[in-house]
Parts: sequence; C-alpha cells; structure tokens
Amino acid sequence: MQNFTETLRKLRYVPVIELDDVANAVPLAEALVAGGVGAIEVTLRTKAGLEGIAQIVRAQVPILCGAGTVINAKQAQEVQSAGAKFAVSPGYTAALGERCRDIGLPLIPGAVTPSESMALLDLGYEALKFFPASTYGGVGWLKAIRGPLPQAQFMATGGIKDEDMPSYWEQPNLLAVGSSSVASAELIRARAWNEITKRAQTVMARAA
Repeated sequence: MQNFTETLRKLRYVPVIELDDVANAVPLAEALVAGGVGAIEVTLRTKAGLEGIAQIVRAQVPILCGAGTVINAKQAQEVQSAGAKFAVSPGYTAALGERCRDIGLPLIPGAVTPSESMALLDLGYEALKFFPASTYGGVGWLKAIRGPLPQAQFMATGGIKDEDMPSYWEQPNLLAVGSSSVASAELIRARAWNEITKRAQTVMARAA
C-alpha cells in the first residue's frame, strides 16, 4: 500500500470518469495518456463503467486504471476481475474492506470526520478519500484535520474546480485531486478527444 500511496502523490491528479458508452473507454484513456495523465478512476455509476475498465486494461493502455464508487464486496470482486488496479469508495464498510484485503485490491476508503479517519488509520489505511470535498470544507478541512492527524493522507474529489486545485496541491496531507472537468461526461459523449488531451495537458502542467 505504501508504494501505491506514493504513486498517487506523484500523479497529483486523477480524472474521475463517467462512461455512458463502452466504445469510448479506450480512446478516452489514450487521449488522457497523451495529455500526461497517469491514472484514472472509472466510476461504477453507469452500466458501461465495469466493461470500460476491462477494455482499457485489455488494450494495455499505459495508465493506472482504478474503479470508483465501489460500495460493496461484490463490486470489489467485479472490478478486480475486470483488471482494476485500485478501488475508490465514498465511505467504508467492514465487508468491503475485508474483500479488498482478501483479493489484494488496494482500496481508498472515504472519510470526512476525525473519527472516521482515525478508524481507517487503525485498520492500516494510508490513503483516504475526502469526498465530497467542496461540501465538507475543502482546503480548510484538510488544514484542520492535519493538526491532530498528520499521518492521514487524502485524495480529494467532489466539486473541486480547476481554479481551486493549486490550493489543494499546496497541502502536505493531499495525495491527489480528482475531478471530471478534464473529461466530463459531455466531452466523452461528444468524443472530443483532442479537447480532452488539451485540458489534461493544462491541468498536469499546473500540477507539476
């Protein structure tokens, strides 16, 4: 898990992807790679998400492909079978955590309170998801939680605008920022691959 945590810290930005059409999965991943993106979180909010992950992995696109909105043990098993390299959850349950540990799937569980963060640290999690970040105080929350819990490291997603990202990256307890602005559902549906690559290049340049 330590290596995975450090990988997230180096990547700095992880696009959150919502796929409506499986046919868009591989060209989207390739467009993001062309823009310098090293990892993506494909959510299970749509029926195309799971198969989209499988297609990206089968095509051997050079990107770390994870699954988002993984909320139970069954989904954890499914995304691992599809080839996902990590799972992201808005929260945590014992069943989800146990299944991910059993199958060796790195999990980033969600936490938005000191108690939730402490419980997950006790279970051995290093990387936590801060979601929805904008609703729960954004950068101010990260600054506040770092005082009592400096060992907690977060991937922040949820309502984060492009112009807010630099202030997130300045926080020592931030691993990476996630958003859908680089590859929104609308851009993906329009198959605007060049625009997605251009947006990715802009965000990754600022992240560096």
